[in-house]
Amino acid sequence: MFDVLIIGGGVSGMSCSLVLGSANKKPFVTDKKIGIFTHHKASSLQEALFNNAYGIPAGKLGSDLLKESTEQLSTTYPHIAQIPNEKVLKIEGHFPEFTVTTNKSSYKTRLIVVGIGAANTFDIQGLIQYVEPHQKSLPEKQRIQLKNNDHKVAEGIYVIGTLAGWRSQLAIAAGSGAAVATDILTLWNGGTQTHSHDSIR
Repeated sequence: MFDVLIIGGGVSGMSCSLVLGSANKKPFVTDKKIGIFTHHKASSLQEALFNNAYGIPAGKLGSDLLKESTEQLSTTYPHIAQIPNEKVLKIEGHFPEFTVTTNKSSYKTRLIVVGIGAANTFDIQGLIQYVEPHQKSLPEKQRIQLKNNDHKVAEGIYVIGTLAGWRSQLAIAAGSGAAVATDILTLWNGGTQTHSHDSIR
């Protein structure tokens, strides 16, 4: 049983994972099991070039960022389970017990975070009823989002990045993932507001 499974290893998903990973020494996080599906085949980062993203050197390729971020997660926060090469097909159940079925296996989790982009090819069974036109994309692009209130789709289900209705900018997607990570940390902290920072002190 996972405490949270993150679907999508792009900007928002990795940002969410990194913030959750960094909180591992907090007493309300030490016993939590966290996983992320890092299936990258359809990631918009594959063709991206970054010259205008804060903290990222100009000329950075999105394809390199995908590789480097998964390596950073495994090196810095190895307690987070990375599940590569599996595509999520179906979500069943209700909070606090969901079943996530992929093309290869199935997993139990208490919370789900979905961050796989806003393409209209979205086809995860159990979430189709939440699909609506993207509110901040040109209609001719036919992008979609999941209906949500401050990233929350339903009890125990969160959406992040462009699929949450945000514009396609790296900094926005990363912030969305980090925001949901702090929401989850706050939930685990019994509702007391919290976040996770590293410090040189």
